[in-house]
Amino acid sequence: MKFIAYLICYIIYPFSFLFPRSRNKYAFGSFRGSFNDNARYLFIYAAGHSEGEIRTAWISKNRDSVRKARSYGLRAYWIFNPAGIWYALTSRYWFFNSYTSDIMFCLSGGAVCINLWHGVGLKRTEFNTISGPLADRYSKKNRLDVFYHPESFRRPDWLLTSTPFQTSMFAKAFRIPEDRCLEFGYPRNRILTCSEDERSSFIRKYETTETGQFIERLAGYDKVYVYMPTWRDSQRTIFLQSMDLERLNGIMAGKHSLLILKPHANVILTDNIQSLSNVILFDPKMDIYPVLPYSDVLITDYSSILYDWLLMEYKDVILYLYDYETYVKERDFYYPFDENVAGTKVYDFESLCSCLESGDHAMSDDERCRIVEKFWGRSAGYDSSEKILEFVERI
Repeated sequence: MKFIAYLICYIIYPFSFLFPRSRNKYAFGSFRGSFNDNARYLFIYAAGHSEGEIRTAWISKNRDSVRKARSYGLRAYWIFNPAGIWYALTSRYWFFNSYTSDIMFCLSGGAVCINLWHGVGLKRTEFNTISGPLADRYSKKNRLDVFYHPESFRRPDWLLTSTPFQTSMFAKAFRIPEDRCLEFGYPRNRILTCSEDERSSFIRKYETTETGQFIERLAGYDKVYVYMPTWRDSQRTIFLQSMDLERLNGIMAGKHSLLILKPHANVILTDNIQSLSNVILFDPKMDIYPVLPYSDVLITDYSSILYDWLLMEYKDVILYLYDYETYVKERDFYYPFDENVAGTKVYDFESLCSCLESGDHAMSDDERCRIVEKFWGRSAGYDSSEKILEFVERI
C-alpha cells in the first residue's frame, strides 16, 4: 500500500504545475502536521498583520492541528479535504519547517517554496550528511530511500538562515546558491526575546490554558532546569541509559528545584517515567518555547536549542555529552564542536549530578555574546516574521 500511495503521488505531482496560483494566498505547514515551530509563529504573525491584503491558512494532515488553529480564530484546512487541496494548489507561497511534505509534496508544483527550517547549529544535515542512517538517502542515494522521500530532493526556492557562517553550511546542505538563503533569523525566537507584556499577551491569545497553568506552576520553584537532548538517528531510548531519574529527583527536591524532561519530537519514548515529585515529563502537545523564558538552566548536548536559548540573558547551560565519541561517529559535525558551543561541559552522569548539586554552571555574558554574534548576528528573530513577509511581497 505504501508503494502504491507514493506512486500515485508521483503521478499527481506534474499536474500540480497546471493550477494558477494566487500571489495573495499563503499556505503554512509543519512536520507531521503539528501546529508548531517557525511556521506556526510566522503564520500567526502573518494572520494578524495582513490587513486583508493576503489570505493565510494552516494546512495539515493532522485534524487536531486544524482544530487548534481554528480555536484561535485562524483559518486552517485538513489537507485531505477538497478545500484544503484547493487552497494548497492555488497558493503561490508555501512556508514550512522541514519539507514540502509538511503540507503535501504532490501538490507543490509551481508554488514558491520557502523552507523556514528548524534549527541553526553544527550538525551535518541533508546533502552534507556523510555518516549515519541518513547517509543512505543523501550520500549513497539508495534508490528505495530516494523513492520514498521525494520531498528531500525538491530544492526550496528560498531557505531561512541567520548569518553568513550558517548560510555557507545550509546552502550546500540544500543544494542552493547562497543568495537563495534569507538571513532573517527565526520567527519562533521572538517569544524568547520580546517584552514580558508581549509574551504574556501572546500566551493568553495563542496558547492553551494548560500552558498558562504550567508556567504559573514554575514560579513555585527556586530554579527550573529543562533537559532537551537532540535526536539520535537510531532513535535510541534517551533517559534510562544516561540518567538515574530517582537520583535526579532527590537533587532537585533538595534544591527546591524542578527538572523538565523534553525529548526530541522524533524520539520514540519507551522509558517508564515514574511519578516523581521534582522531575516531570513535558507534555508533547504543548509548545516548549513559551515556557523557556520561565526556565533557568538548559541541559542539552548537540541540539540546536542551545543557540535559541543563548538569545536570552542571565541563563545558564549544561552540556551533557555522555555519548560524545559515539555520537560523532553517527552524526558528524560540519564545524568544530568545542569552538562553537557555550556552557559547562560534563561527560558522565556523576559529573552531571555534581554540577547540579554545586550549582557551578554559571554562564559568562562574554561567552554567550560570542556565540550569539556568530550564529545570529543581527538576525536574532526580533523582527524575523516582518522581514520574511516584506521580502515575499517583493519577489
